[in-house]
Amino acid sequence: MGCSMSNLAAKFAFFPPSPATYEVKKRDSDSKLVAVSSAAAVPIPQGDDSLLNVHVIETKKGNKIVAFYLKNPYARLTILYSHGNAADLGQLYDLFVQLKINLRVNLMGYDYSGYGASTGKPSEANTYADIEAVYQCLQTEYGVSQEDLILYGQSVGSGPTLHLAAKLPRLRGVVLHSAILSGLRVLCHVKFSFCFDIYRNIRKIRKVKCPALVIHGTEDDVVNWLHGNGLWKRAREPYEPLWIKGGGHCNLELYPDYIRHLCRFVHEMENMTSQTRLKKIRDDLNLHPKPRHPPAKTTCSRSCNCWDCCSCTCKMKCWKPRWPKSSCCSSCFSCPKSSSCCSCLRKPKCSSCKSCCSCLGWPKCLSCKSCCSCLGWPKCSSCCSCFSCFGWPKCFSCCFKCSRPKCSCSCKGCCSWICCCRGCCCPKTEQRQES
Repeated sequence: MGCSMSNLAAKFAFFPPSPATYEVKKRDSDSKLVAVSSAAAVPIPQGDDSLLNVHVIETKKGNKIVAFYLKNPYARLTILYSHGNAADLGQLYDLFVQLKINLRVNLMGYDYSGYGASTGKPSEANTYADIEAVYQCLQTEYGVSQEDLILYGQSVGSGPTLHLAAKLPRLRGVVLHSAILSGLRVLCHVKFSFCFDIYRNIRKIRKVKCPALVIHGTEDDVVNWLHGNGLWKRAREPYEPLWIKGGGHCNLELYPDYIRHLCRFVHEMENMTSQTRLKKIRDDLNLHPKPRHPPAKTTCSRSCNCWDCCSCTCKMKCWKPRWPKSSCCSSCFSCPKSSSCCSCLRKPKCSSCKSCCSCLGWPKCLSCKSCCSCLGWPKCSSCCSCFSCFGWPKCFSCCFKCSRPKCSCSCKGCCSWICCCRGCCCPKTEQRQES
């Protein structure tokens, strides 16, 4: 049902020009493919242009699509252009030349299946296969990687553009020109999608991980301005949009702001590196890495590194606490840089103990009669091992039948400070509270 409805929707979505404005032929002299205008039977362009290559590419659907590659010797980036409805490469060649020169880029434009001299029938699935085949041609024939590629989608071309952009995590940029949220949302204002809806860009825009430039006319009577605004708001890395006042659906290229804003976007994409891009993402999300060293102006009692030494007495806020010295090991917790310590806040080793371990991040001695306490914990004089349960110390002479500790007579004041806070049934503590 969904497939038949999609085919029905495709009949209302695609309007290829009929007849096509050009034909593809082989030149007699060198058998090179050239495009010839159908109306005047003259080559496109008129005369020999060594910077234009015509390709016939076979897709995984079995269709053969035509693509124009316009080379700029001074280009650093390449634009893969997916044109709008009711147009083919013969009509768009002059625009491609202007974009190639003004933006200083290489440009690859192609006709969808059923458009121009391309074979097959236009459909959503075929356009996805078309752009994937053209991208593969750019990789194999011209060595273009996704880091040097900008995808450009106009109107219905925003569908295959976002389809490919969602699959390329290292893409340089995306341009959405009079783009659509989805095919159904062009016909009626709905806030949900059906199974037969085509080009659900409203979902795919969230998967695009590169800067996205949105260009839309405020007086677009074919695709409402709200479509472009909705895509811009949902983009993960939105670029400053261009809302052309009074612009329609097919005349945005005539406004000076169009080429000016597009040139600035391409220029910034050329200068963008991985480091600057990560910095921009951190700035947008307010994510700044913690400094490895404290600020220059500190008041330390001695020279040390607050981020590496836990015994520093700086008056600044250090996230590592100061550890007290224990009676059983004199050098265990003074500084993690000492030879007897292995790490701070992890598993310190004592030179006078057999072994030290950490339970919930706190140390435990196995062979010393006095257990050391961290952060003001009490010392036990009659137990040889201690650990923490629910964040509280516990002696072997204490039993935990419930969540509150019970202390025996052999434990001399071990849990007395906890009993005052949690209401333990320790006899000594009750006597102290009554007194």
